[in-house]
Amino acid sequence: MPQQTPVVTLTLNPALDLSSDVPALIPDQKLRCSDPLLDPGGGGLNVSRAIGALGGESLALVALGGLTGDRLAGLIRNEGVPFLALTAPGETRQSLTVTETSTGRQYRFMLPGPKWSEADQERVFTLLRASARPGAYGVISGSQPPGVPVDFPARLARAMPGLNVVLDTSGPALVEAVSNPIPGLAILRMDGEEAESLAGRHLVSRSDSADFAEGLVKAGVAQTVIVARGADGSVLVDADRRIFAKAAKVKVKSTVGAGDTFVAGLVLTLARGEGPEAALAMGAAAASAAVTTDATQLCRAEDVLRLLPECVISQV
Repeated sequence: MPQQTPVVTLTLNPALDLSSDVPALIPDQKLRCSDPLLDPGGGGLNVSRAIGALGGESLALVALGGLTGDRLAGLIRNEGVPFLALTAPGETRQSLTVTETSTGRQYRFMLPGPKWSEADQERVFTLLRASARPGAYGVISGSQPPGVPVDFPARLARAMPGLNVVLDTSGPALVEAVSNPIPGLAILRMDGEEAESLAGRHLVSRSDSADFAEGLVKAGVAQTVIVARGADGSVLVDADRRIFAKAAKVKVKSTVGAGDTFVAGLVLTLARGEGPEAALAMGAAAASAAVTTDATQLCRAEDVLRLLPECVISQV
């Protein structure tokens, strides 16, 4: 196994992910679903799962609570993902993904997680300070739990001194991270729709996405900014480069977890000492592999390696 820098992921709003199929979604009728698949879910936890699938190592810090949290812990153990449980203030949430087989459409139902108090948040900061290893990668990914302030990612980053912090978030937390940059943030990743919302315009071309990302880098928002462009691929910009990784052409089964799998491939490659070009290509290949799997399953290492040659790097 290649040597790698430690990676720590943080998931404060995990979910027990259930996925099933129905022939058609029809209102006011009792719908008979297929046998459900159960998977541990949540941004950072998915990153750790994908890192494990790719042959890497990470430590997942996961907030768990109630009977659902116990069941989720069992699923994490079954996957062999090293994790450290933090007591959540209430019952861990559940999510449901239903695929309508007649159309291929996928419907995702996300329940809210428990509300966090100031004392709950303080326990997280204490755990992060104890787990932080200078030079390691710290991944903050996924939704924030109810009750935390909009600048919570910045507060989490401050609790991880010396780490290369990778932030993949959305909504108000992303707007806050761009409006009030987090000092020393290593990597900020966002989807194309989020980038267009922040830019206030359509980012039609790869160059448009790179121009937007470059503006964020120059403004000190992050040392590296990545903008995903869906089936097209992803743009990466830092102080020295503007590059693009083409997504592999695959048949899409489910996009659930594709962004988290991209982050896993990217961070693991960087943690193994390779450069941004190799990391971006691996992230693109991992995401491409993830969309070929069912529902909340992530990537298979053999698929990633098979698709990697298609994820060509070019200058933007």
